[in-house]
Amino acid sequence: MSVINQLPFERPIYDLEEQLKKIEQEPDPTPNTKDAIRNMRLEITRMKREIFANLDAWDTCKVARHPERPQTLDYLELVFDEFVELHGDRAMGDDRAILTGFAKLDGQKVMFVGQQKGRTLKERTECFYGCAHPEGYRKALSKMKMAEKFGIPIICLIDTPGAYPGIKAEEHGQAYNIAVNLREMSLLKTPIICVVIGEGGSGGALGIGIGDRIAVLQYAYYSVITAEGCAGILWKDVKFAKEAANALKFTSQNLLEMGVIDEVIPEPLGGAHRDHRQMATALKVSLAANLKELKELPSDQLVDLRYEKFRKIGMFNETGETE
Repeated sequence: MSVINQLPFERPIYDLEEQLKKIEQEPDPTPNTKDAIRNMRLEITRMKREIFANLDAWDTCKVARHPERPQTLDYLELVFDEFVELHGDRAMGDDRAILTGFAKLDGQKVMFVGQQKGRTLKERTECFYGCAHPEGYRKALSKMKMAEKFGIPIICLIDTPGAYPGIKAEEHGQAYNIAVNLREMSLLKTPIICVVIGEGGSGGALGIGIGDRIAVLQYAYYSVITAEGCAGILWKDVKFAKEAANALKFTSQNLLEMGVIDEVIPEPLGGAHRDHRQMATALKVSLAANLKELKELPSDQLVDLRYEKFRKIGMFNETGETE
């Protein structure tokens, strides 16, 4: 991994791995060298476990945004057996920030919906860094309704800092289209599984985030707003992003404790960016288990349980009295 992609708290690990690599390349290692190699491997494992067990919310946010973290297209290749992409919203165009299409998971046909950020500058420009326009949310919903028509489960992978913030997007009904998706997804009579694989920011994430099962990868985040956005509003300066991140309680463990999500999917030691295949395997196991469970529920019961699930989130005071 290039130095530019190493997070500050990861550098001691990479420095030790570099030393280990040099020692392992020595010809005819002595018994002392072999002992040193073994001890360094143990130390690297210990450092990974200790560092990643003590990440704060802002550090978690950095891991969620890691340039080498697996994205939607990576999971399409590693988790699903095949994928046939479906384009366009049948109104304006084809938003590349959201990918939709038919896929297979262990032989089970599913409708796949996922947000793609892109890696190269060209890909990111084409995908708007994962920030979808109204046509992207219309595309997603039209494909979900197609899945409902044919009784096909839906899998949504969420990875966005938020919906596209441009003027044209607002003029074309950004907020309205996200609101429509929230309403319509809550009523779809087919299983829906949503997984936050990186960033789960604001309405951009919610636009494809209403499901029967909501999971978040261990070092992903799911929030009403990004840390920088919150800092800009409350502190009037993005330099307070760290404080905002801690206040937002948006890490996977926070969300699980508050009942906002159903599951935390463990990441490989050191984060998903260190082992794409191991992360994909864990994701696949989770998706398959949830699909099997949800397929056994009648469609009417599925919708009722989904309604109750979201109604239970949060705390309400209906008396109008303040404490």
